[in-house]
Amino acid sequence: MSVIEHIKKHWLQPFFFLGKNTLSLIGGAVASAAAFVLVGFWLVDIVGHGGSRNPYVGLVLFFFLPLLFILGLIVIPIGITIQRRKLVMAGKLPSLYPDIDFNEPLFRHALNFVVAATFINFVIVGIASYRGVSYMDYPSFCGTACHVPMRPQWVAYQQSPHSHVDCVECHVGSGFGNYVDAKLAGMKQLVGVTFDTYPRPILAPLSELRPARATCEECHDPTRFLGDKLLVKTDFSDDEKSVMTKTILVLHLGGIDSLSHLSGIHGHHLNHIEYVATDNSFQKIIAVYAPGSNGKETEYVDSTWQGPVKGVRRVMDCMDCHTMAAHSFQTAGDALNEAMASGIPSADLPFIHKEGLVLLQGKYASQADAGSKIKSGLETYYRNQYPAVWSNESAQVEQAAQALIKIYDRNVFPDMHVTWGTYPDNIGHTNYPGCFRCHDGNHTSKGGETITNDCSACHNLLDVDDPNPKILSEIGFQ
Repeated sequence: MSVIEHIKKHWLQPFFFLGKNTLSLIGGAVASAAAFVLVGFWLVDIVGHGGSRNPYVGLVLFFFLPLLFILGLIVIPIGITIQRRKLVMAGKLPSLYPDIDFNEPLFRHALNFVVAATFINFVIVGIASYRGVSYMDYPSFCGTACHVPMRPQWVAYQQSPHSHVDCVECHVGSGFGNYVDAKLAGMKQLVGVTFDTYPRPILAPLSELRPARATCEECHDPTRFLGDKLLVKTDFSDDEKSVMTKTILVLHLGGIDSLSHLSGIHGHHLNHIEYVATDNSFQKIIAVYAPGSNGKETEYVDSTWQGPVKGVRRVMDCMDCHTMAAHSFQTAGDALNEAMASGIPSADLPFIHKEGLVLLQGKYASQADAGSKIKSGLETYYRNQYPAVWSNESAQVEQAAQALIKIYDRNVFPDMHVTWGTYPDNIGHTNYPGCFRCHDGNHTSKGGETITNDCSACHNLLDVDDPNPKILSEIGFQ
């Protein structure tokens, strides 16, 4: 007997005979459908029509489909074993298995079943895989279905300039390696959510985030020369009339010019700069390492720091200043000024800025509690202090209350212990240390060179707290 005849008689004939059972046929159909879909995904990924850019393609390519394929293969011998046991117990197990005959009706029906089931499973698995990948790519999946405790970040994201950028673009990235890293990190949060042990608030140290070169710089060219930018900041006073004033300054953003000269805020920070911080939030920087005037690395140490230069060392990138680029939380003052500049709350309401801040910064048990007390608090204030305003402008008071509630719900989440200032934004230096973490006049080298704290190095003030800035009229802004 030849090898081929031996394989046919002792392997193929028993396999096809015993495999004509429902369980094995379903297993074969599932395995073949998964294989077809898997090959299809491979072809899309090789051709390059966007498949590899989706980080969740890795989940399908390397986990879901192979698992389904293996599961289908495992089911086939299980069905054969069960079928053989049934035949043995019934005394119907043949001593000689019949030849493989495509003309035999039972075999042909079984083959037709496998083909039909394979096609149906191919459609089901293919559509399910595609829809699953597409769904997991939506920000709503990340913000509402997956990372439930991160509702503050989800709310902030929807209001940010990056709300059109999918979460996975920055937090996962393309390729299976990035997917695995992200999911391993997410396992810790999954355990925390399951047992309600996740931290409140949830913090994301820069050391745990993907570097700017793999996120920010995918869209923002760090070598682009930006020159100067005019910034107008609007504030309202705490007096009865809530007087609006404006501060105008020119920011020297700079960059790399056509002659490769570094200038301005961006330009001077494009050099390879490292620093040492004493905390994971990188708010206390005790040492800076940057190219000195002689081209060699110079160490600048905070003269007020008495201990050894030890801590978290990091290479500076975009996110050291643009801390909350896609999840920014405002201070109560900034949020209220911005809302009043748009007209609601109206500055015509007496002391609305002062009373608004008092209500926004109150202590509340929940957002619902805040909504109720902010509304009743503002109504009570005008009803008692300004009955004429309450009588004639109650609709305007109601609008103001709703605007305050919206500001609160956008920035404060008592259940997650997120309040005003929980997440610092290091752009500038008015609300948080920001620039002054290094540019405070205290970081000095051994040679006596100090990191500048000259205001004009970054910006020029053109007007400060002016109700009617002349310069805006001159340039046609008013």
